[in-house]
Amino acid sequence: MKSHSTSVRRGFTLVEILLALAIVGMLVGLAVAKIDGIFGSSQEQIAQLFVNDSMKTAMMRYRMDLGDYPSSEEGLKALIVAPEEKVDRWKGPYIDAKGGALPRDPWGETYQYRCPGTHNATSYDLFSKGKDKAADSADDIGNW
Repeated sequence: MKSHSTSVRRGFTLVEILLALAIVGMLVGLAVAKIDGIFGSSQEQIAQLFVNDSMKTAMMRYRMDLGDYPSSEEGLKALIVAPEEKVDRWKGPYIDAKGGALPRDPWGETYQYRCPGTHNATSYDLFSKGKDKAADSADDIGNW
């Protein structure tokens, strides 16, 4: 006697495959949203570190050599190139600027500088315009 064995083939149905793909898609979407939040806060921290720490030494060296901070008109460019009327006392460059270009914030904008400052009346304001790229708005990141 010959026995007939029926082999049952088991596989995934189309519905099961689509459900698995939907779950994977949702997980990828959540991961992308979280990564954007992580990098967004990192950009703010980088700008904060620059205005509060990285530039502090350069500004103090400039002030020690020339007696005061650069004026608003001279701007941060005075840390790279000597202002015309101060060439004899200038001992810079005070910052490492590749190609003579001013540093840019994480959003590609130049840092803003005012002396005397509106937030620091006895010294200077140094700030990034932040994510919205508009000066004097709520998301500015400054040394105040």
